[in-house]
Parts: sequence; C-alpha cells; structure tokens
Amino acid sequence: MTEYPTLLPRFLKYVKVNSRSDEHADRFPSTEREENFQKNVIMKELQELGLEDVHYNQKSGCVIATIPSNLDYEVPTFGLLAHCDTADFNSENIKPQITENYDGKSKIQLGESDFYLDPEVFPHLKNYQGQTIISASGDTLLGGDDKCGISELITFAEYLMNHPEEKHGEIRLGFTPDEEIGTGAQHFDVADFNADFAYTVDGEAPGKLDWGTFSAAQFSLDIQGVNVHPAVAKGQMINAIQVGIDFQNSLPKNEVPEHTEGKEGFYHLMNFNGTVDHAHLDYIIRDFERDGLERRKNLVKSIVEKMNKEFGTERIKLKMWDQYYNMADELKKHMEIVDLARDAYKAEGLTVNEDPVRGGTDGSQLTYMGLPCPNLFAGEENMHGRYEYTVVESMWKAVDVLRQINRLNVERNK
Repeated sequence: MTEYPTLLPRFLKYVKVNSRSDEHADRFPSTEREENFQKNVIMKELQELGLEDVHYNQKSGCVIATIPSNLDYEVPTFGLLAHCDTADFNSENIKPQITENYDGKSKIQLGESDFYLDPEVFPHLKNYQGQTIISASGDTLLGGDDKCGISELITFAEYLMNHPEEKHGEIRLGFTPDEEIGTGAQHFDVADFNADFAYTVDGEAPGKLDWGTFSAAQFSLDIQGVNVHPAVAKGQMINAIQVGIDFQNSLPKNEVPEHTEGKEGFYHLMNFNGTVDHAHLDYIIRDFERDGLERRKNLVKSIVEKMNKEFGTERIKLKMWDQYYNMADELKKHMEIVDLARDAYKAEGLTVNEDPVRGGTDGSQLTYMGLPCPNLFAGEENMHGRYEYTVVESMWKAVDVLRQINRLNVERNK
C-alpha cells in the first residue's frame, strides 16, 4: 500500500468546510455553501495541480476537470465522481480528531462529548487495529461521505500529474452537488463530462464494490381532517393525525428498515407532523426488484383509495414519484467495467464484497442516463451521523485502486 502524504491534510481541510445540502431549498445546487466549496476550494486546487479544462458547469452544478493523456495512442476515457454535499446532520464547526495506531478494542471518545465509538457497538472498528482513525467531536458528522472520495480523486490526480512515468489516457473528474438529497444526478451533463464510463467513489470499507442498488420511490400524504370541539366531536371530528396512524398501520409492519436486511425491501416513514385539522407524512419505498417496487407502490395507492372511499371524499391526497432504479439491471450490459474494478481490487489484495447496496448512489441515475457508473469504496464508515469515521489507510488504498484501474485500462487497450 502506498502512503500519500498530502491526502490526510487535504481531507482535514475539506471536512472543516460546511457543504451540507438542503432538501427544502428552492435553488440548484440546493445551498450556496456547496457551490462555494466547489468553486473556491475544489476548482482552485485542480487548477493549481495543472489539470486541463477545469470548469464549473452551471447546468449540472458540477466541477469538471481533465487529467490529460500522456499516451501516444487512445484508450477509453473513464470518469471518477465524488459528491460535495454532506448529509442532513449538523455540519457546522466540524472538529476532526485523529486516533493513531488504534488498538482495535478501546472506545474512542468523540471530543469531550458523552458519545463514543465503541467496538462492541460498531464491530467493524476491530478491523482497523494499528491504523489511524479519523472521527469528529460528537456534535457533528465528520463529512467523510463524500469528502473521502473528493480527497482521493484529487490525490490521485496529483499523483499522476507528478509522475509522468505512470501512463494514462484522458481521465475525467467530476465533483457533483446534492447527492444526499437525491436531486443532483438528474441535472448531470453527460455530454459535457464526455467519458465512456465512470465510477462514483462513495462507498464504505475497502473491497466494497457496488453495482446493484435498490430501486426507489418516494411519496407524501396530505390529510385533511375535520376539527371540532372534542365535547361535540362524535360523528363529526376526523382527526388527521389518527388517519395518518391508520394509514401507517395498514402497511406491512415488519417491512421497515429496522426489521429488514440483505435484499429485503421496505417502507420507511421519514416524517410525520400535523394537527387534528391537517397532517403531512413523507415516505420512501425501497425494493431490489422493479416488479417489487411496483407492487409496493400499488399497495400504497390501494390503501389510499380504500380509505378515501370510506370517507366518501378525497380526504387523503397522495403524491408519488420514482427516484432511481437498480443499476444492476442496466450494468449487466456493461460487465466489462465491473470486471475492471473487480480485477483492480484483486490486484491490490482486496477481498471483493459485491453485496447489493441497501441504498442508491448518483451512479444509479447516471447509469440510466447513458454513463455506466458502478460505485467504488472510499473508506467511509457509520455515515450520516455523529458516529461517522474513516481510516487513513483505507483512503490510501482507495487511491491505489484508482491507479490500478488506470493501469488495467491502459494495458487492456494497447
């Protein structure tokens, strides 16, 4: 494994910048802070490294750059993508902390808080004995999702620019917005990116290779109740809160995230607020099979229809839309790029874990937009909360894998 001395300082610099997205915003990218991070930090560094055609695509909200070829023949152009936003958790005043030579068994206190990374709670910590753990202070997330990926892409570019003896074709880098709220990829400009295939670098532990994801939909319910004084409510009051509870109880009770694993899908109530007069509910639906997703959507529609029929009016208004589809259905037509990543992992001594990811990536949408795009590991652990951490050696290994993908791409296309 190669050590990359600039990677950790780069990562620590990036995570201290608040670039959280906002699903309630009415602009794109969803927050000005994301855009500032892209333009004032990422673009500046890419330009300083000497990459070509560094630009901000306003349509896609994406920073794009090119590592120029140093070959005298052409090979397929591949792209690497990482997202600039962080998840829906406090990301202001992040204080990363470094635990060197972790013993694999001790609790790691998060700053001065009452929160700990405990290997009995998070057993994957035991895999990192002797390595360097980066965590936060207990009141914020870390931001490794996906500033691990950003740091790795730029470190990879830096290495190639400084080592012309390592041969490569043109390589595109893209730094995207709003991945965490699921809206960034739909704006992506595939033509401007101009790559034959790509990889998002946004996965978990070394060896994780994602080319299968959930298929996903989202829906909301707006329930109009009838609010009268409880003293005279009999036969008149319709409590919108109770209607929402009744709807929730009509769904299969064990098909929720906390009771499912592997390839099992679910319904997930993410938000419920309201009064007797009006209630609003937000849900996501997940299933690995498109037919399964449709069955789940149809169940929701049938429950709403039945309840409205009993009320004799459209008291429950349903809005439903698809978010993304299982990219495995499309990537099966492009298995050569999955094989390329798989072979790169093996060349780096990694055990490949291809279990379908119980979520989605930007690659889920990009693959269906004509840019085949599996997801590579970035070394992120416990994403989206105060217990998030990453491992320096995992990030080094991610850069090694990117270099290996490049080597194999060159060798196989001579």
